[in-house]
Amino acid sequence: MYKLILVISASFFIIPSLANAYIGPGMAGGVIAATIGLIVAILAALFGIIYYPIKRYLKRKKKKNKEK
Repeated sequence: MYKLILVISASFFIIPSLANAYIGPGMAGGVIAATIGLIVAILAALFGIIYYPIKRYLKRKKKKNKEK
């Protein structure tokens, strides 16, 4: 079964097909913007997951130091 899937997949790459379509620079710009947006969203999520617990810990530590 895997060999059949491999042969079919390879045939798509080996046998060229004719595409009567034009992808202009606007499409490339959209792909770049979407990729950058995805990366920024992932980094913002990681920042939020890491930063806010540390911030809460530091506030708690500061509060304990003031009580002493």
